[in-house]
Amino acid sequence: MSKRDYYDVLGISKDASDTEIKKAYRKLAKKYHPDVSTEENSEAKFKEVQEAYEVLSDSQKRSKYDQFGHQANNGAGFDTSGFGGFDFDMNDIFSSFFGGGGGGRSRRSSRPRKGQDIQRKMRVSFKEAVFGAKKKIRVTVHEECPSCHGTGAHSKKDVKTCTKCKGQGQVIMEQQTILGRTRTQTTCPKCGGTGKEITRKCDTCHGDGVISKEKDIEVKVPAGIDSGQQIRLEGYGNKGYNGGPAGDLYILFDVKAHDIFKRHGDDVVVEVPVTISQAALGDKIEVPTPHGDVKLKVPAGTQSGSKFRLRDKGIPNVRTKRNGDEHVIIKVVTPKNLTKKQRELFEKLDQTNLQNDDSFFDKVKNAFTS
Repeated sequence: MSKRDYYDVLGISKDASDTEIKKAYRKLAKKYHPDVSTEENSEAKFKEVQEAYEVLSDSQKRSKYDQFGHQANNGAGFDTSGFGGFDFDMNDIFSSFFGGGGGGRSRRSSRPRKGQDIQRKMRVSFKEAVFGAKKKIRVTVHEECPSCHGTGAHSKKDVKTCTKCKGQGQVIMEQQTILGRTRTQTTCPKCGGTGKEITRKCDTCHGDGVISKEKDIEVKVPAGIDSGQQIRLEGYGNKGYNGGPAGDLYILFDVKAHDIFKRHGDDVVVEVPVTISQAALGDKIEVPTPHGDVKLKVPAGTQSGSKFRLRDKGIPNVRTKRNGDEHVIIKVVTPKNLTKKQRELFEKLDQTNLQNDDSFFDKVKNAFTS
């Protein structure tokens, strides 16, 4: 099958949330799973859905895909043979058909897992991008409930052993399916695989064990950062599961355009106006750079559009810290609204032979007479 846009594969918009992405994947995975699907080319479609989800559910891969499309990973590097790294277990899919998936979910729910990563955009000025800065960003994260310390219960006495699974987190279920009567081990529906029951829920988190909280986080903007680049703040994401580490916070940068400087990687380009006299006679002019004004010698006879390079006057590279260069483009400005004296001087100048490139003008004449 030809490679389609991952958002189209899952049938979601490009600004879809993590929850919407996960919901779309669950639906399509159930629809196209080769063991139960009657759809044509179900296996190929199932793998296509897997590949799309693996990319869009990962904040780093999704950011690269949004910028570069399928070229971000050269069409490779996606795991279409299993479900490693996904945020939910395949037993959710199998349970729709067979009543369970071998108890894998209960093992997953009881082990420590890293919390979910989050991503936020940060807009910075051109100056902040060049020299770096410290800025604050407000994010909403899920933290352990301070009242119940993550248990979800009002008190320790309100946590009991699950009466359905006897604390095992798993139960045996029998069900009649299209393949016959099956006997499967699956997650306990009463305790969700924890093996515990809560008789009275925490008044603060209402049994969730976590609370949503807004936090102001100080972000160190690296010198030389550019639009589309991001940094990772370890441990500033959502709370982990069952004692696992917190997720990470990814900051995606957007650099405002500058009125004068145009950025090209680590180099900057600036257009500087000079008068006809300065261009003809030569001069020393002041040129703005991100690091302050510098003197530039304009040779006599400089033409409009001439380029000069100022070494190390560009933007520092994020990794090497070496500055790029500044490229100065000369723009010869033709004066308007001449005074009487200025006009007389130009008329006298016009009477002299300024056409020192006779060959060029001969070519122009020949072009119209031939």
